[in-house]
Amino acid sequence: MPNKNPLENIKKLRDMTGVGFKDCKLALDETKGDIEKSIEFLRKKGIAKASKKMSRTASEGLALVKEDKGQISLIEINSETDFVAKNQDFINFCKELSEINFKTQGDLKKLNEIKMMNGILVKDNLVNLIAKIGEKITIRRANFFNNTEGTNFFYVHSAIEKGIGKIISIVKLSEISKGKNEDIGNKVAMHIAASNPLAIDKDGIDKNIVNKELEIIKAEIVNSGKPADMAEKISKGKIQKFLNDNSLLNQIWIMDPKKKVSDILKENSSDKILQVLDFVRYKVGEGV
Repeated sequence: MPNKNPLENIKKLRDMTGVGFKDCKLALDETKGDIEKSIEFLRKKGIAKASKKMSRTASEGLALVKEDKGQISLIEINSETDFVAKNQDFINFCKELSEINFKTQGDLKKLNEIKMMNGILVKDNLVNLIAKIGEKITIRRANFFNNTEGTNFFYVHSAIEKGIGKIISIVKLSEISKGKNEDIGNKVAMHIAASNPLAIDKDGIDKNIVNKELEIIKAEIVNSGKPADMAEKISKGKIQKFLNDNSLLNQIWIMDPKKKVSDILKENSSDKILQVLDFVRYKVGEGV
C-alpha cells in the first residue's frame, strides 16, 4: 500500500534509484505514490538506469571543434570506454552537440536546455543515450573564441573525422599579416597540442601549481641526501625550468629546438610584435 507521506516516498525512491528529486516526484505523481510502479516508470524512461551509471568514471570520448567566420567553439563529451567513443549513435550525438555549442557560445547551461533535431532537450537525449548504450556519458566542458581582437586558429591531433579528435587546441593571435605569417597560427596551435603549456607566460601559471611543484622538488632533493641550504639553491633552478617548460612563450619550439616560441612570434611580426592573446587545449579525459 502506498506511503501517504510524499516527501518520505521521494527520499526512498531517490535512495533506490539515484534519480533526482523532480523526476522522482513526477514518477510518484504518475503512479499515485506506488514505489514499485514508480521504479518501473523511471526505468521505462531510462532515467533510473542512467542515474545509476553516473557514479562511474568516464575518461574516454571525443573533443569536437567548429569554426565559422573566424569564430571557433570547442566541446568535450566523455564516455567510459573508447569502444563507445566509436559508436555511431554517440558520434552523431556529439556532432549535433558541437553545432549547438557553437550557437550557445560554449554555455553548457544553455546547451542542456536546447531542443535537438528530434524535438527533445539535450539533457533528456543524454539520459536516453546513456540508457541505450549502457555507459556513463558526460558533457564535460566547452569553450568559445569570438572573432574580435585577434585571429583564431585550431589544430586537431589525429582527427578521426573533420573537427573531431582526442586532442584539440585553439589559439588567438594578434596582428596577422596577409602573405607573411598567415600559417603561423596553425603552427602555434599544433605546438600547443604537442607541448601542453599551462599558461601564456610564467606569471600566468597558477601559484598553487607552482608551490606544489616547489614542495615536491625540495622534498626530492632533501631525500637524496643534500643539506637543506643546498636544496634551497637547487630548487630555485629547477622551479625556473618548470616555469619555462610550462609557459608557452618560453617553451622550445617543436619545429626548431634552437628557438623558443617567443622567438618564432618575433620572426613572424610586422610593425607590432605578434602576441598570443589566449589559448585552450583539450585532451579527452585529462584530469578526470
